[in-house]
Amino acid sequence: MIDPLWLLLVGMIVVLGGILLLRLHAFLALTLGALIVASLTTSAALEKFAAEKEMTAKETAALVQSSVGERVAQGFGRTCTKIGILIAMASIIGKFLLESGAAERIVRSLIKWLGEKRASHAFLSSGFLLGMPVFFDTVFYLMMPLGKAMGIRARRKYGLYVMSIVAGATMTHSLVPPTPGPLFVAGELSVNMGLMIAGGIVVGLFTVSAGYLYALWANRRWSVPIRDTADTSVADLQSMAQRNESTLPPFWLSMLPIILPVLLIAGRTLFNSWAQAQPPATTTPWWQGLAAVIDNLGNPNVALTISAGVAILTFAWWHLDRREKISPFLQNALSSGGLIILITSAGGAFGGVLQQTGIGHRIQELATSYQIAVLPLAFFVTAVVRTAQGSATVAMITAVGILGGLAGGGQLGFNPLYLALAIGCGSKLIAWMNDSGFWVICKMSGMTEGETLKTCSAMMTVMGIVGLLVIMVLARLFPLV
Repeated sequence: MIDPLWLLLVGMIVVLGGILLLRLHAFLALTLGALIVASLTTSAALEKFAAEKEMTAKETAALVQSSVGERVAQGFGRTCTKIGILIAMASIIGKFLLESGAAERIVRSLIKWLGEKRASHAFLSSGFLLGMPVFFDTVFYLMMPLGKAMGIRARRKYGLYVMSIVAGATMTHSLVPPTPGPLFVAGELSVNMGLMIAGGIVVGLFTVSAGYLYALWANRRWSVPIRDTADTSVADLQSMAQRNESTLPPFWLSMLPIILPVLLIAGRTLFNSWAQAQPPATTTPWWQGLAAVIDNLGNPNVALTISAGVAILTFAWWHLDRREKISPFLQNALSSGGLIILITSAGGAFGGVLQQTGIGHRIQELATSYQIAVLPLAFFVTAVVRTAQGSATVAMITAVGILGGLAGGGQLGFNPLYLALAIGCGSKLIAWMNDSGFWVICKMSGMTEGETLKTCSAMMTVMGIVGLLVIMVLARLFPLV
């Protein structure tokens, strides 16, 4: 039987070589990697994998007899089942938050409440909130014009504003569902979605605080001037700062699409936990009916669908003269979401066939001080993949495929939540020229490549390392098992 580490190496060479050298689309590279790894996996490895998963004799025989294409397609389908609807709805929410002006209202309201002197806190908070339902690149596109407008008023703080936006949005992008990375990792490790949201927010607060402290230090050390960029000249920024706010929806309505799914999903988790302590009452018909309603509304697919509906209605209500734009906006959002679903599902297929090689068990054998050492191991594997190929989401998908087997059997000694969060923090290292987000930050802000590396890239590395340390402490103090 081929050592699973060799199969892992082959798979990584195919995926990373395809993306970096051959310039293949991530979907094609991941699919090709999955097909090659699956074709090299022996029947003995599949039987061992089936035994670890406690499959029946019939299920084991079906797995061993299935073709390479069937096993890859099954992994693709399982992943799409878990995250397909969620990503589609998250794309709709993000699009209509932008088009309705809701996201801009959130940013401006926080600046108004905190004051211009605390504008960096407003950017940090806004990025943290918007990074949950909206992808990082989109959050940065949204907030950067306001960051530039504020930079006109306080030019010495422009670099601080840019780093605050990045610090706020980048961690929720990798730690808090419904963004694809943490959503996928939580599903693969069977982490309760409400728990993943809560854990991601808690760890995110620590990492964002560390990132902000670095941003304050870096802004004093390196002054970043505000420059003309392809989309906005410095001369145009004054008018942007004085834009009429009457066209923006109210704050409570703007926040609703973000807060509602969090409340529904978290409420379902809390209700189910509380109900377990009330066994006699749970047998009555009215209780069972209430439990069914809460269970359905708190299902992530339903919660995100409701939130998407609220986001669409917000746009329709606040922009009566632009209702004809709803259909094109939906088409645009679903096209963008569909591409992400393809890439994520292909990553799931790649991770699935890697698990069938027995890589999880093999890495367990190599890990020393097993109880906690698995967390830095997960962090390091994700960081290596991220640094090599650039995408935080693809790094998380690849890492959970390699390490997913570690979460089974209750042998970790702590809740798999911490493994999922360690993978998320590892995806922050290291943002450089092969990362699309690096270029978004660099070109939209007007910073040079060197400025971006020593400010935002270094800050994200600090945030990731601090996150790992916090996770290790939490896993030791609150194992949740």
